[in-house]
Amino acid sequence: MTIWQCRICGFVYEEALGMPEHGIAPGTPWGAVPPEWSCPDCGMAKADFDMVAV
Repeated sequence: MTIWQCRICGFVYEEALGMPEHGIAPGTPWGAVPPEWSCPDCGMAKADFDMVAV
C-alpha cells in the first residue's frame, strides 16, 4: 500500500480510502487527485506531500 504524507503537518492520504468528504473516491490514485488539492489540515499544496510505502 502506498500513502502520501504532508511534509508540514504529517497528514496522511491513503489511496485505498480516498477522501469522500472532499470528493475523492476510495481507490483514487495520488496522480488522479486534482493538482489544486491542498492538505485539509494545514493547507499546504499537493506538491508538499511525500510518498511513503508501507
